[in-house]
Amino acid sequence: MFYWLLSVVRRQKTSRRWQNWPSVRSSSTAAEVHSVALPAQAQVVICGGGIMGTSVAYHLSKMGWKDIVLLEQGRLAAGSTRFCAGILSTARHLSIEQKMADYSNKLYHQLEQETGIQIGYTKTGSIFLAQTQDRLISLKRINSRLNVIGIPSEIISPKKVAELHPLLNVHDLVGAMHVPEDAVVSSADVTLALASAASQNGVQIYDQTSVLHVMVKKGQVTGVETDKGQIECQYFVNCAGQWAYELGLSNEEPVSIPLHACEHFYLLTRPLETPLQSNTPTIVDADGRIYIRNWQGGILSGGFEKNPKPIFTEGKNQLEIQNLQEDWDHFEPLLSSLLRRMPELETLEIVKLVNCPETFTPDMRCIMGESPVVQGYFVLAGMNSAGLSFGGGAGKYLAEWMVHGYPSENVWELDLKRFGALQSSRTFLRHRVMEVMPLLYDLKVPRWDFQTGRQLRTSPLYDRLDAQGARWMEKHGFERPKYFVPPDKDLLALEQSKTFYKPDWFDIVESEVKCCKEAVCVIDMSSFTKFEITSTGDQALEFLQYLFSNDIDVPVGHIVHTGMLNEGGGYENDCSIARLNKRSFFMISPTDQQVHCWAWLKKHMPVDSNLLLEDVTWKYTALNLIGPRAVDVLSELSYTPMTADHFPSLFCKEMSVGYANGIRVMSMTHTGEPGFMLYIPIEYALHVYNEVMSVGQKYGIRNAGYYALRSLRIEKFFAFWGQDLNTLTTPLECGRESRVKLEKGMDFIGRDALLQQKQHGVYKRFIMFILDDHDTDLDLWPWWGEPIYRNGQYVGKTTSSAYGYTLERHVCLGFVHNFSEDTREEQVVTPDFINRGEYEIDIAGQRFQAKAKLYPVASLFTHKRRKDDVELSDLHGK
Repeated sequence: MFYWLLSVVRRQKTSRRWQNWPSVRSSSTAAEVHSVALPAQAQVVICGGGIMGTSVAYHLSKMGWKDIVLLEQGRLAAGSTRFCAGILSTARHLSIEQKMADYSNKLYHQLEQETGIQIGYTKTGSIFLAQTQDRLISLKRINSRLNVIGIPSEIISPKKVAELHPLLNVHDLVGAMHVPEDAVVSSADVTLALASAASQNGVQIYDQTSVLHVMVKKGQVTGVETDKGQIECQYFVNCAGQWAYELGLSNEEPVSIPLHACEHFYLLTRPLETPLQSNTPTIVDADGRIYIRNWQGGILSGGFEKNPKPIFTEGKNQLEIQNLQEDWDHFEPLLSSLLRRMPELETLEIVKLVNCPETFTPDMRCIMGESPVVQGYFVLAGMNSAGLSFGGGAGKYLAEWMVHGYPSENVWELDLKRFGALQSSRTFLRHRVMEVMPLLYDLKVPRWDFQTGRQLRTSPLYDRLDAQGARWMEKHGFERPKYFVPPDKDLLALEQSKTFYKPDWFDIVESEVKCCKEAVCVIDMSSFTKFEITSTGDQALEFLQYLFSNDIDVPVGHIVHTGMLNEGGGYENDCSIARLNKRSFFMISPTDQQVHCWAWLKKHMPVDSNLLLEDVTWKYTALNLIGPRAVDVLSELSYTPMTADHFPSLFCKEMSVGYANGIRVMSMTHTGEPGFMLYIPIEYALHVYNEVMSVGQKYGIRNAGYYALRSLRIEKFFAFWGQDLNTLTTPLECGRESRVKLEKGMDFIGRDALLQQKQHGVYKRFIMFILDDHDTDLDLWPWWGEPIYRNGQYVGKTTSSAYGYTLERHVCLGFVHNFSEDTREEQVVTPDFINRGEYEIDIAGQRFQAKAKLYPVASLFTHKRRKDDVELSDLHGK
């Protein structure tokens, strides 16, 4: 029957024209679109008249900015917005994406009343199907997170699925998640409604106007050149969708926006014999790779196939997106999946197979924020087929960013500055999006890694480590070892093992951690960002004193752990700074801070100063020598005493190691364990590594990876930027008061906010949780993002989790808030509030008791004891 249906469709496609989808009214009736000459100047110019551009214009005008011009090269809503399937779904893996989608849902719901424009908003709810237990676990994890931020959802049985959608075949399901507040809407009409409201608030909209390039002077936006003349402006917003990449490169100062288009297919059918009701739930069958929604009594169904087709790699295409060529052979697997899920559709007449371009990014997350190289140049693009769901929230956050200097939520996971120029290669993007598009519906278990675009940035030791069994993960394009597989392990089985439970690498990491504790290990940490800041006078010191919360004016050779804060006191960067001499400093930051940190430093550098800022990440290989025998290895290699008396903690000195000179040796390990960091000029890297491994043999040396590092640092209650710390987290909230010197003799960014916080108290506090009744072998593991409950009330979520091999228990780190039971307003979090609570961690809907700790359990790291004998009640032991 399927092949008969397919042959009928092929005969139909030559004679039937696709009309009236979506139902878009003339743009001139929805918003005032100008055809007169462009204004000579404006505060903001937005490029792109789709849902993103109009959302930014709408929210900027709501926040009081009126001098705004929106330019569209074709007609409003005539880009990929026009072909959007119209599904608004709030069920997302990332918390920030859930919040954006939830805001969009609420915004669209009231948009008709605000503007008088019908946008087809219908609350249908969504049902996410699970054909496997792992998929159901993934849905349960999402369900837990949705509930705590106020989005109704529940896990339901296959029987309940059949009741909600009787046409579905449910025989192969093990469960599902129902999100009743999800909706469908006409994305094109949403765009016109947003444009109408923005126009009424003073935004000027011009269609049939192409932006040729953005004018830049001294790293600042000064205007735009269009095919109808120039406009001077202070801010430019690139919402050009699939054209955003080319537009970014066309500037006088190129802006890298890594995204690439793929063909996306969905079909439309005639109404069923008994037409589907308008509120029929939307179905997401990720295991079948398809989605299904009601469309005018029939079906709209598409999906994300395993073999996507990238397009437009060669560059810019047509001004307005047209329906691309049908490809029934390519769509056949998705059609087969649809017919298995809804067998009654076999005789249904298909109206059209829609083929439209969708843009995807290298990490499946959208792109927003200010360019790191051009101030005033903002971007909102790369929606990974979720533009309608994110449009309202993303536009709001970007508008907040422009107006206030920062958004109201932590959006680092979406920030343009998480990428560097290395992710903008056409070949890289083409290959990566072919992996990304199927991943949207693939089951993503913890610690999965991208397979394309790998071995892009590697340490000089890569081949040596790989030959010794290193398994690799990628961070900011840099290959980093996860762990090292012993020769007796089944490598293939280990690589294919993916689970939410105890992983197969558990014993491997345990042996690496044990070696770090009892002997000595080497971890290649070359990926860390490394800058040098120098000056001819005292400018470097004055500059860093202003940027950092700790006192940088320390004796030469000393290391300072400090935060680089924003005006709100939140962490823009968490780093270590070594003073090399009176006028030169060496700065070490997280791997993914390379672009963001550079941009922050450049933004605050005095104009025409004699400061020299150099990125030396590529110049140095970094080896972390961890463990009590590290001192013996380094002493023997350097013929220098390395004990604490001769080489105190947080000290830096250039030394000879083996035959190599100029090795920067630092007495720190980023884990709390004894040891040293060696920053080695790359030409000496292989020699120093060989010497370390050779001398270290007598001390039991071995390689270790980042999984061991993670376990060590979490067990020691060490917070990491990007995982635990972000731009909305202050040092006072995470127990880092010692890294803040409020009275160091000069002002620094964030000082006023910290003084206020010190006076009034903190509204969240970083806490360590040790799971009590959790069976490591049988229970689901915590990974990150699990809800935290205090006395039965939601108070926060975990930010990092790992098994503590010393504690022999799972350890979670996370922030606890104090919400008023009556108003749910935040109140001050005191140590007493933490001490008086009974805590639980929710792992995929199952709650586990946990002991809360304000400080690490120091006694457990000096005397190893069985977990049944460990006393975890003392919250004040440090």
